[in-house]
Parts: sequence; C-alpha cells; structure tokens
Amino acid sequence: MKQARTVDELVEQLIDVGRMAVERGLVLASGGNLSARLPGSGEFVVTASGTWLDRLEPGDFTRMDLDGQVVGGHPSPSSEWKLHQRTYRVREDVNAVVHIHPQHAVLVDALGHPVRLFTLDHAVYVRSVGRTDYYPNGSDELADTAAAEAKVHDCVILGHHGCSAMGPDVGMAFRRAMNLEEAAIATYRALAVGDTETAFPAEAYHALHHA
Repeated sequence: MKQARTVDELVEQLIDVGRMAVERGLVLASGGNLSARLPGSGEFVVTASGTWLDRLEPGDFTRMDLDGQVVGGHPSPSSEWKLHQRTYRVREDVNAVVHIHPQHAVLVDALGHPVRLFTLDHAVYVRSVGRTDYYPNGSDELADTAAAEAKVHDCVILGHHGCSAMGPDVGMAFRRAMNLEEAAIATYRALAVGDTETAFPAEAYHALHHA
C-alpha cells in the first residue's frame, strides 16, 4: 500500500485491511478495530462501535483527536479507542494501528510461551513482540499497558484477547500483524514436536538491526 495522502485514502486502506483480515481468519464478526492518521496529524480515524471488519463502509469511521474527543464521522467509536489513542500519544512515528484477534498468537501466549521469530520476514517486520496481561476490553489498564509496550515493540500481544500491530502506514501495520501470526503458527508447530529453542539466528538478527 502507498502512503495515504488524505483521510479518505486512509479510510479506503482500512476498509481493504478489514476485509483481508477476516478473509485470512485473523478476526471474526465484530471483533477487532483499526485506526490510522496522516503523518504529523493530531487526529485519527478509528472504526466505529459494533462494525464488522469485512463490511466496513466510509461512514463506519469516527474521527478523534489525541485527547480522546470525537471530532467528526460516526458518533460512537470502537470501545477500544483508548488503545489506539494512547499508542499514538507515545509513538509519534506510528500512523496506523491494527488490532485483531489472531488465534495462534493468543494461544501460544496463553500457554506461557513467547512467540519466536523464525524467518527473515519475522525478524525484519515483527522485530520483537511485547505482551500484556489480560485486562477488560476498552479499559484504561489495557490501553496504558499496551502503550507502554508499544514504546519498545511494534507488535504487542494482549493476553487472552488479541494483538496490536503498529506501523508508519496502514500497509506496514497489517504486514506486521500477518507476520506476527505466521510466527505464532510456526512457534505452535515447533512446540508440537517438542522444540522450545529454534529461532532466527541471533547473529543475523543483530546484523539486521544494528547495521
């Protein structure tokens, strides 16, 4: 996806991502929520309450500012709007947040295992994985702990709930979400055959991120 130049283009991209997320089995029904902003903007658009991600239309988005005030669009934002707002407040470089419910990432975390990175794409795009304990959806605790993890990680697993993936644009945020779930599936398969150690080579990882 190219960098969006207008809010309307952001909304179009989020509509595409919502459809793809459901098609790939990364979220069901009205679970999950998406948001984005133009670089440097003090406002963001977020999916409205109760929307199904594969049925989004332009009217299904709320415009909010970084103080959490509704400034346009649909009057009822997602119950998880705080998760998005507080991530933007701590990450000026983040312009999109994809919050979905990937089964394997949540399962591996619930079983007490870290999601391991195996491939070059995992190492480049996921980079590292943060996590939070379970907190009620829409709560300050969930939003604040996820934002704290987002200061260090681009992908955060929300315990017994889902994940948040962040990026400088909508395309990268979704790419990271997909790679996180692929890494979680690989981790699950490794655990199934008794492997608890195999991962992307540490020296190669260091070279990628400290060149």
